[in-house]
Amino acid sequence: MNWRIEKDTMGEVKVPADKYYGAQTQRAVENFPISGWKMPDEIIKSLAVIKWASANANFELGLITKEIKDAICKAAEEIYEGKLNDNFPVDVFQTGSGTSTNMNINEVIANRANEILGYEKGSKFPVHPNDHVNKCQSSNDVIPSAISISATLGVKEKLIPSLKTLEKTLEEKSEEFREIIKIGRTHLMDATPITLGQEFSGYKEQISHCIELLQMYIPRTSELALGGTAVGTGINAHPEFPKKAISYISKFLKHEFKETRNHFFSQATQDTMVALSGILKLCAVALFKIANDIRWLGSGPRCGIGEINLPSLQPGSSIMPGKVNPVIPESVMMVCAHVIGSDVSITIGGMSGNFELNTFLPLIGYHVVTSINLLSSSAINLAEKCIKSIKPNTERMRELVERSLALVTPLALKIGYDKAAEIAKKAVAKGKTIKEILKEEKILNDDEIEKILDPYKMIKPNADIIGSAGG
Repeated sequence: MNWRIEKDTMGEVKVPADKYYGAQTQRAVENFPISGWKMPDEIIKSLAVIKWASANANFELGLITKEIKDAICKAAEEIYEGKLNDNFPVDVFQTGSGTSTNMNINEVIANRANEILGYEKGSKFPVHPNDHVNKCQSSNDVIPSAISISATLGVKEKLIPSLKTLEKTLEEKSEEFREIIKIGRTHLMDATPITLGQEFSGYKEQISHCIELLQMYIPRTSELALGGTAVGTGINAHPEFPKKAISYISKFLKHEFKETRNHFFSQATQDTMVALSGILKLCAVALFKIANDIRWLGSGPRCGIGEINLPSLQPGSSIMPGKVNPVIPESVMMVCAHVIGSDVSITIGGMSGNFELNTFLPLIGYHVVTSINLLSSSAINLAEKCIKSIKPNTERMRELVERSLALVTPLALKIGYDKAAEIAKKAVAKGKTIKEILKEEKILNDDEIEKILDPYKMIKPNADIIGSAGG
């Protein structure tokens, strides 16, 4: 490998000659050989937009020349377009402020800008990573802003659309299954009848709830810490810088971002991301419930519940020929477990700020963005590769309803709870249905039995049955 020598305030450092990063990035690479996890592309792109916007704002304020502004903007645009992706090697587990990542992008932009202007990488002239690329900024306000931008756009452009696709698919299935009677279950035990459509309407509403909460919280995540610099006071920044820079960010990304209502809050805490993570956790809980229910409803095909048929996507066993597994629901459930675990890390990270700075920023940013991406792709996959192709096993559902002891429930209004319980116990002991016991013991006539035990009347309040109670 060919090397070049770059310098920082601590001395000389050997840097790969073909890379655009500099001494501080190389030190971070050597200091943090921890996980191999890199900052998500979304955060790198958000940082590029911040540097682009900052250069425009600084030029407008008369703080840098047009030549320097244009070169910085060109380099930042190349990063945003993914042209310099191999220049961001810093591990997630680094300094808690994310300073190494901020300096990584400052150095890449400065070196690329100088190259654009005809100078060599490593010269720091005429564009300096600190004096120009980082002007009016600090890692302490830049990194929280990049996390906020990445999270906001991820929720708005990926997660909510994905959840809306799943919501629509569940709604369509709810309507398709509207008239299909099946047995309800509570405590994993037989309960009163329900329609498959009603069951799926509950799943649809879980997703609607998640979408509603995410939409409500976007304005909060759209507040940026940019302009607070080191501790929230804005030291070394022009007083008009944050407003102008954030305006440029909004125009570039076509989303309205605003300056935080309180810089000390936005830099000393990550409460906003902790709260967003809580909503992401709720999304994970909802998806887990839906995927797990679907997995159980489709269990079998001969010896399980078997009320629905899931699509057959791949062989399920290396030893059992013909076995097919619920692979999509299982993959979704694993994603949900990961997101819920990430929420714990984010929560601990949120508690780990001292005084004027949260020092778990890289970890929080990594997990928030990763959770958004995982939930987005899983929701789409669940909708497209599983739920759309679910077919009802109506014969199996009819059989289970007829055999269920829960049909005795409306009977209690006619003959009393104790007598109804006695009927249920006899049905268990004799291996017969409720209807068969009632006819055998001639407790009610056939018309009354058919009317009271009609499962279609059990899925809605039945005024006739209630009105006849008490006799």
